Amino acid sequence: MAATISLSPTIEDRPASSSPASSSLRLSLAPVGAVPALLDGAWWPRSRDLGAELPSLTAVLEPRWGRITRVTVNPTHWPAVPRKVPVAGHVVKVGWFLTEQDPHELLLLSYRVGRWNLLVIPPQTDPVSAAWLMSAASNPLGTSTASRLMEQAVRLRTAWETDRSLEAVWDSEGGHGARVPAARPRIRAVMPEGGDQAVAPAATPTRPMGM
Repeated sequence: MAATISLSPTIEDRPASSSPASSSLRLSLAPVGAVPALLDGAWWPRSRDLGAELPSLTAVLEPRWGRITRVTVNPTHWPAVPRKVPVAGHVVKVGWFLTEQDPHELLLLSYRVGRWNLLVIPPQTDPVSAAWLMSAASNPLGTSTASRLMEQAVRLRTAWETDRSLEAVWDSEGGHGARVPAARPRIRAVMPEGGDQAVAPAATPTRPMGM
């Protein structure tokens, strides 16, 4: 399945009058026919309002996966979990599991069709890290859980920021006051062409060295 990725705007720079459902969907899915992995893709909602965000997600997924009848979340990162959410043409039942479900994962069920697991990228995530997470979660050979990918993204971001700080010291001192740090993997943004919503193939993520 193709990956639909839109990296802008983020929740912070979106006009206050704009509703989450009206913005282009930020979603990345594993290719069709891929060997089942722990995750089927990633979703980057613009808010933690499940009632407002879910209709636009099901509108894109149902033509591909069939009618979504139920979703479950871990309430750790959702301020409110409604029991039912009206979507186009029907109602989706919502459940939650505190210990049984990864706090960064959304489980979707389609009646008599199957189930899918999506990494939920926090709305405030920077676009570079979100792009890496989308790519990693839609890798058909991926073996990491949602929480593990979030931890990897944090480490990569920290390494990248550290490298930038050291390079700034080097430049400010004319290249004599700092040593060039060992090469580290950098987080690279997957910037799609075609405006706010573009279709791009899922890419194999760049994994951090030594992990």
